[in-house]
Amino acid sequence: MNPRPPPAVATLLEVRELAFARRDEPVFGPLDFDLESGEIGLVEGDNGSGKTTLLRILAGLLHASSGTVRVDGLAAGDPAAAGTALLLGHQLGLKADLSVRENLATAAGLYGRRERCGLDDTLVEVGLEGYADVPVRQLSAGQKKRAALARLRLLPARLWLLDEPFANLDRAGIALVNRLLDVQVASGGAALVTTHGAVSFRDQATRRIALS
Repeated sequence: MNPRPPPAVATLLEVRELAFARRDEPVFGPLDFDLESGEIGLVEGDNGSGKTTLLRILAGLLHASSGTVRVDGLAAGDPAAAGTALLLGHQLGLKADLSVRENLATAAGLYGRRERCGLDDTLVEVGLEGYADVPVRQLSAGQKKRAALARLRLLPARLWLLDEPFANLDRAGIALVNRLLDVQVASGGAALVTTHGAVSFRDQATRRIALS
């Protein structure tokens, strides 16, 4: 009896000849890399090398100077790709006057929910039990980051673009990010991460993209 063939690996992110210049001064590129389901990519580079800019381009929020980006087969920024990639950056994308629950419910209304992932259970998972109805403006910096992580966990985005996800988190928060990354790749998703800290995270990375 022949063994069952391994499942096909899906390429979630394809980057070809990607370059970015600011006021005609090259920032990075050209870059060529793929990220497949089950992979975590680490973007490395000094301050000013364009790590945040790269993630914003991949999320379809910024136009590259040249090159192409495809997310799960669709061009970055294509309306049909909305919700496929989710960016967690320095601006967390939370409405300060809405409660944690209202923020998450609004996002889920736009992009749907991950299977078997309820809102209240997600808040317990990220350490925000009891904070569902608290306005975001009343949360600490670390709690706001946890609320943004809850959105990552709740939504069905297959590609996570994480810009310094360990910032404003204590040891327990750093461990939480690493656990969520494990869940993401185990479910067939992928993540691209920039980070200055959390050295232990580097052991999880299966691919490195260097900017200079």
